[in-house]
Amino acid sequence: MPDRRRRLLILGICSMSLLIVGLDATIVNIALPAIHSSLHSTLAGLQWVVDAYTLVLASLLMFFGSTADRFGRRRVFQCGLVVFSLGSLLCALAPSLELLIAFRVLQAIGGAMLNPVAMSIVRNVFEDPRERAQAIGVWGAMFGISMALGPVLGGALVSAISWRAIFLVNLPVGLAVIVLTALFVPESRAPRPRRIDPVGQVLVIVTLAALTYGIIEGGRVGFGAPQVVVLLGVAVACGAALVFYELRRHEPLLEMRFFRSVPFAGASAIAVCLFAATGGFLFMNTLYLQNVRGLSPLHAGLYMLPMAAMMIVFAPVSGRLVGRFGARAPMVAGGVAVLASGLMLTGIAPATPTGLLLGAYAVFGFGSGLVNPPITNTAVSGMPPAQAGVAAAVASTSRQVGTTLGVAALGAVVGGGLGAAMGPGFAQATRPGWWIVAALGLAVAVLGYVTTTAWARATARRTAARLEAPEVGDAEPRGAAGATATVTPSL
Repeated sequence: MPDRRRRLLILGICSMSLLIVGLDATIVNIALPAIHSSLHSTLAGLQWVVDAYTLVLASLLMFFGSTADRFGRRRVFQCGLVVFSLGSLLCALAPSLELLIAFRVLQAIGGAMLNPVAMSIVRNVFEDPRERAQAIGVWGAMFGISMALGPVLGGALVSAISWRAIFLVNLPVGLAVIVLTALFVPESRAPRPRRIDPVGQVLVIVTLAALTYGIIEGGRVGFGAPQVVVLLGVAVACGAALVFYELRRHEPLLEMRFFRSVPFAGASAIAVCLFAATGGFLFMNTLYLQNVRGLSPLHAGLYMLPMAAMMIVFAPVSGRLVGRFGARAPMVAGGVAVLASGLMLTGIAPATPTGLLLGAYAVFGFGSGLVNPPITNTAVSGMPPAQAGVAAAVASTSRQVGTTLGVAALGAVVGGGLGAAMGPGFAQATRPGWWIVAALGLAVAVLGYVTTTAWARATARRTAARLEAPEVGDAEPRGAAGATATVTPSL
């Protein structure tokens, strides 16, 4: 097989892995009402069906990027495919909510092995910079496709078969990619892989898990409850310990010195805000459309098409705007659009006109499509090339953290105003959540402006100079080894 055709085939294999992992972040939302009815779940239980997946993805993305550098990218990629496919099968067979959540964790462990490693494989196979840039663009476009397919495909499967079918759809794709990987994907390792950081990894997991659990429980029993106070206290303590430990580690899991760069810190915050709004948006709307308006899963998925379509259309437009004018215009405009969408839904009711709903969904998709592409570009702005991969990986992790916290926080707000049952009062209970979405959009717009000022760019240059200067006894800049292996720009 000619080299070019082989490279394109490998790109297709890696893109399919992103498709199924991204699909599972959106397809489940449309099935939540069916899962609620089938497994007699509470609102908090539904939050965990979503958050168990995104929480584990956020916690393990960087870890498995380093692991693949050390033990072999193809090997870890294949292992991830097997674990993800097995997790999908077990989710489809889950007899209880508790087991479904546990199997979602297994799915996410497999997913965390796929995306950073797939990007490493793409970067390794496409050596020409121009071809590599085009390949990364194609690979990243699969995220938008998964966003579009998720609600519609999920709605069709739930309506025609069962909510369990949304997990079974991963199996033929997963099995095909396993075989194709064995046949065509070459093995590769980093020349000098980053050291694994077990202490930092444990602190990341405990911090995010305690924070998420505390927020979800706070919505259920009140934030003054002793167990909630303890959970949030553990999250704060472990987060502080993580910063203290990572600052003193030679090759940290999370390079804290990056946050001296205002563009990097701002891009991470923008990713958290945007994806918190997106996670809460999908969670609240799915339950509203089916439980309040009485739509079938398929029709609810079709209602969400304007959002997905706008994301697909305006993501590449945003990329061109960034190349010509810089990141400020799309990020500020996108933040304002998310703000406007949230405001449009603050008066949502059971009989809200369909035109208003579809308009709000389209405006939100427009804003998200503009903001998402510049996040990675802003994060790596001014970074030395050896550090760009790790910086992009942190931005990707921030996206998953945002989704996790958005579902937890907005679900807690809705649950606090709703009580135990989800019924006609759900629409009114979501109104404070839409104000939060609007506030997150405003935060994106403000941060998008601040992170693109001359002052912000100066902090990025100073940070890059510090990162490029090796410490005494270092053979290369701290944290450079294997840095490019964990780039995941689309998640």
